[in-house]
Amino acid sequence: MATFTSLFLPNPIHFSTKKLVTNQTLFSSSSPDYIHFKSSNDKRQLIVPRVASIPYNPINVDYLEEEFSGHGVTFQGIGDNCVAQMTLENGSTAILMLPSGLITSYKAAMWHGGTDEMLHSSVFEEEKGSASIQGGVSLVLDFTTEYAHSWSPTNWALKNISGNSQHSIQVELISSESGAMVEVKHIVTLKKDELSSEVVISNSSSAPVQLTGCVLSHLRVSSPDATYAIGLEGSDFFSRPPFSSNFGIVPPDFGQKMGFGFGQMLSQMAFWRPNNPNNSNGDQTKSDRGDSGQELEGEETDNYKHLREEMSQIYTSAPRNMTIIDRGRRNSVVVGRKGFEELYMLSPGSTHELYGKYSYICVGQSAMLKPIVVEAETVLRLGQDLHNPNL
Repeated sequence: MATFTSLFLPNPIHFSTKKLVTNQTLFSSSSPDYIHFKSSNDKRQLIVPRVASIPYNPINVDYLEEEFSGHGVTFQGIGDNCVAQMTLENGSTAILMLPSGLITSYKAAMWHGGTDEMLHSSVFEEEKGSASIQGGVSLVLDFTTEYAHSWSPTNWALKNISGNSQHSIQVELISSESGAMVEVKHIVTLKKDELSSEVVISNSSSAPVQLTGCVLSHLRVSSPDATYAIGLEGSDFFSRPPFSSNFGIVPPDFGQKMGFGFGQMLSQMAFWRPNNPNNSNGDQTKSDRGDSGQELEGEETDNYKHLREEMSQIYTSAPRNMTIIDRGRRNSVVVGRKGFEELYMLSPGSTHELYGKYSYICVGQSAMLKPIVVEAETVLRLGQDLHNPNL
């Protein structure tokens, strides 16, 4: 059994394969690296991973189909998990997994009448009978109270679905780990030209809550060598080791050319840990020092930044909207930020196979250098928009 540990999760998540499902797909990618099959009696069978460490009752797919019919969402049970597919009449689709809340696919309608996959998701086989899902869009969030109690929402339940297939579809998830005083919702909205992920935090307690983490997205590209980021000129940035999460994809040799050896990365991981907002003894962690405690790496001078080289950076003054252009696939996506003040970007570099498992650019709307404080008895909305300008 494989184990993946996030710095924002109190316990590791284990992925194991319990069942082989014939002719089922988790992702909507054309590359064979995105789905792993085994042959048995001349039939193609998909290895279906599931989250095994989270206690969860099997989802009643028949109930979901009956309760939420008529909104353009279909449900499919896979083991103890469920795949929800949102479909609009213009051809745009999105695939959301429950209870993990991972968005594995966003197929956007194109000007030529077809669709194109905008997200990069993969099923990685770790050992015989074991696999892990990585990539897509995921929430990697950590909450800490003034009493140093912390939790991370990793288990999501379906609360409501609204809209229709003609205009837009909205799926509302709620975290089962929030507790009585702090409610966390994840609202996924599919429009004709956009996929948005919104986090709604309702703090009904009498004390503030600190938030660190990000909305982490893996955008599919032909190769980083053909990919450019537009709109970052003048933005201050810090170079940091790759952000660690259960769903993140990072090449195993990443950073060797940049001088980020594995030992160096481990020594810097305290940087990602949240700081206790009630700490009065002056023992501040690096994540709380922000601009004052971290030496500024530089200012972006290129408004048409080529992403062919390895990079892992946090921009602290990036515009609310920036564009990723892939000249190889001849398309683009506008990435919008709401509430978050930082932009995390990772490029795996261009030494990997075209259209392979490392053909992506990672973008995160984040609170890594400086945590966000959710004040008492307030509601805070954060999120990300992936806008499709290719219609």
